[in-house]
Amino acid sequence: MKTLVIGTGGREHALARALSLDPAVSEVHVAPGNPGMAVVATLHDVDPLDGEAVAALALDLDVDLVVVGPEAPLVAGVADVVTARGIPVFGPQAAAARLEGSKAFAKEIMAAAGVPTAAARVCLTEAEAAAALDEFGPPYVVKDDGLAAGKGVVVTEDRAEALAHAVACDRVVIEEYLDGPEVSLFAITDGTTVYPLQPAQDFKRIGDDDAGPNTGGMGAYTPLPWAPADLVAEVRRTVLEPTVAEMARRGTPFAGLLYAGLALTRRGVRVVEFNARFGDPETQPLLALLDSPLSALLMGAATGTLADVEPPRWKDGAAVGVVMASAGYPATSSSGDPITGIDAAEALPGVHVIHAGTALQDGRLVTAGGRVLAVVGTGGDLAAARAAAYAGVAEVAFPGAQHRTDIARTAAEQAASA
Repeated sequence: MKTLVIGTGGREHALARALSLDPAVSEVHVAPGNPGMAVVATLHDVDPLDGEAVAALALDLDVDLVVVGPEAPLVAGVADVVTARGIPVFGPQAAAARLEGSKAFAKEIMAAAGVPTAAARVCLTEAEAAAALDEFGPPYVVKDDGLAAGKGVVVTEDRAEALAHAVACDRVVIEEYLDGPEVSLFAITDGTTVYPLQPAQDFKRIGDDDAGPNTGGMGAYTPLPWAPADLVAEVRRTVLEPTVAEMARRGTPFAGLLYAGLALTRRGVRVVEFNARFGDPETQPLLALLDSPLSALLMGAATGTLADVEPPRWKDGAAVGVVMASAGYPATSSSGDPITGIDAAEALPGVHVIHAGTALQDGRLVTAGGRVLAVVGTGGDLAAARAAAYAGVAEVAFPGAQHRTDIARTAAEQAASA
């Protein structure tokens, strides 16, 4: 099987790496990709938002499957154009990708499907936003209705800050605050069959102990030894399958990766948000533990034959991913800073490095974005996986590098004392 992965970031590198290790995959192509992906795939220069260009490349390469990684091309309808050329695509078409492209639409779908979520108000004016903030009270949760690269959500006790964020957006969703730990649960679906993956947890804020502003994600780990044993079955029954059924009922079936961000509240499981693609950085540790051939799952979802594919299997042990970000992130980012130590990190047992914001400059690897790379460690348990990941982080360096030191720390400590 020949595959073409669309995107440039860590999620796409992790997908390309997993596909390159799949015995059923003969060629992996990525467009446009990043320097790290060149080790496992052939890179091509194409605009990921240009559906016609992506389709032309797929036809020229004679690939069997196109995997659209990022949310922006999905919302823009790249999958629609490629599918129309007769090429299977892993990723929802534009009408279904609205589950991520519009938080208001996602709330509408959840209400129709009976999916448990936070009470919310859609606001178009400052007066509406002010009223909603007063209705729900602090902590205030304000979400830009559209795509915002993981930075469109403000959770704050400061009403002025919350209102300022609302006013800065054309349309916002203001909702009640959900207490309890958050969990990421991905599911692969062909629009009918739903295969949940193993739960993961990511860390959104820039600093240790969840200090500072939200980011696109500073690290993640899997599995979750503290999660309820029946969590996956419950979410499949109450969230994933009803949502997929409602999308099919509307004539816009969702086929691809449905990501449910969950809060395990005192009142039970509640959906925080939906995404229409693999999440970053959870994908990195998840794929490190996937024991099933990835290509069969993706192709089954793309061709409506997922029921014929074996459900996902998982390796024993744990995986932890730690993101290293550039100076100034998330407010700004630094580019052109030389990166060293990746080879040394990957020489360590159980460690590999996933590139995200990297580039080549005069033959040297340099930073090229906010989240630069993720160091992934695997081990027999969370403590061992953490140790591997942070040993790898210690080998990698670039000016102004920043990372959290507490990824999976609490979970590892709890597991060790159980």
